[in-house]
Amino acid sequence: MANNEDKFKKIIAHAKEYGFVFQSSEIYDGLAAAYDYGQYGVELKNNIKNYWWKSMVQHHENIVGIDAAIFMHPTTWKASGHIDAFNDPMIDNKDSKKRYRADVLVENHIAKIEGKIEKEVKKASKRFGENFDEQQFVSTNPRVVKYKEQIESIKNRLYSALEEERLDDVKSLIEELGIVDPISGSRNWTEVRQFNLMFSTQLGSLSEGANTIYLRPETAQGIFVNYLNVQKTGRMKIPFGIAQIGKAFRNEIVARQFIFRMREFEQMEMQFFVRPGEELKWFEYWKEQRMKWHLEMGIPQSEYRFHEHDKLAHYANAAFDIEFNFPMGFKELEGIHSRTDFDLKSHQDHSGKKIQYFDPELNDSYVPYVVETSIGVDRTFLAVLSYSYTEEKLEDGSERVVLKLPPFLAPIKAAVLPLVKKDGLPEKALEIFDGLKYDYMCFYEEKDSIGKRYRRQDAIGTPYCITVDHKTLEDNTVTIRERDTMKQERVGIDKLSEIIGAKLKFNG
Repeated sequence: MANNEDKFKKIIAHAKEYGFVFQSSEIYDGLAAAYDYGQYGVELKNNIKNYWWKSMVQHHENIVGIDAAIFMHPTTWKASGHIDAFNDPMIDNKDSKKRYRADVLVENHIAKIEGKIEKEVKKASKRFGENFDEQQFVSTNPRVVKYKEQIESIKNRLYSALEEERLDDVKSLIEELGIVDPISGSRNWTEVRQFNLMFSTQLGSLSEGANTIYLRPETAQGIFVNYLNVQKTGRMKIPFGIAQIGKAFRNEIVARQFIFRMREFEQMEMQFFVRPGEELKWFEYWKEQRMKWHLEMGIPQSEYRFHEHDKLAHYANAAFDIEFNFPMGFKELEGIHSRTDFDLKSHQDHSGKKIQYFDPELNDSYVPYVVETSIGVDRTFLAVLSYSYTEEKLEDGSERVVLKLPPFLAPIKAAVLPLVKKDGLPEKALEIFDGLKYDYMCFYEEKDSIGKRYRRQDAIGTPYCITVDHKTLEDNTVTIRERDTMKQERVGIDKLSEIIGAKLKFNG
């Protein structure tokens, strides 16, 4: 664990040192849980968004995109259930003065019991070798069975207490399980109380006569309230999808772990409208499609897993998360939810507008059902960054830090570097740079030794370095160096665009 924490600290330091992510308002000592993307961070982030948009919108003839306003009519949030039910149970420790989500404290306790089960399985697997039957072991081993019963009993009690808002029982559960403050080790807890996560603000020039409105806590509702507009103007036929990338805001009780949990974050969401009764078929389809999308980035399957929700949201009849193995363990990266007709029906009721689809094949009108895919841009950024971060010991005994980013996501595709800052080499290098910059994000640098410049480009994940030397002036060839292998070859300037382009393909 310490090792992973150490790696996480290095990734955070690397992100700052190389212009990927800065603390927001750092010159004023920063603002908690808010971050700014630097010059390379914004390129990586845009490339992730572009990859999602191309895969989701450009590659599907029945999915279109929108960009809805962040401010929405306040009744939107009444209809969606956010005003009444968008709460987290909050608890404070009186000794450390730290605040926690009560349900997360209990879930972390469950994770510790799950860790004990994993230990038992590992021990048994070593003992029995190839003959080990894991399924039989976990269903018959007395110790494991006891752990599983404990987990089941804790989950049942936690989720029914949350469902029925018996917050005193959540506190009792924390006390009975002997859960301590992770910082002080104290068990001196306050009562559990509900905390609404929406940021509110005033709309209007006079605050006393102003309406209270909210910063949207998700981008999905902007899609639902525009369902009729898009369906009619786009003459969309079911099944069809509406995609959106945009900012969302949540006043998180505990926002930590760098950009994993922020109060201002960006989502990539797609709502797919289907016939009632066909939603679970499409749910399975999108589960598979979304996992494929992640694996296309070249990150292995072992870094991902599906997690089925123990407790479904009030609007869902099926829900899975795609979890990624972050430096702090497996955590949610994307949610795939079958939202039924809850949202459109609720907006129909609250607005008085008929939100239905006339299905010519069935000769009938109905409120469509919805399958949602919702992924965090910032979390995807962190997943890609943390998987790519590599420390290597080289044959000559030296070390390098390299970001082995998927080339199509890399902020800079090629760095053009004159070997020395004289003899007409900078002029020739700039000429090459000008030839490539319209197709690819390129970088030009002439300061420092060529070795130091290579290391800097490795650290920001640039797939190719192009070195211009005296031979270039004679025969129009350059040395091109590949990031991961560090292999160098001599190629003609006219081949550069083709070589770089070949590296950047994805199927999406």
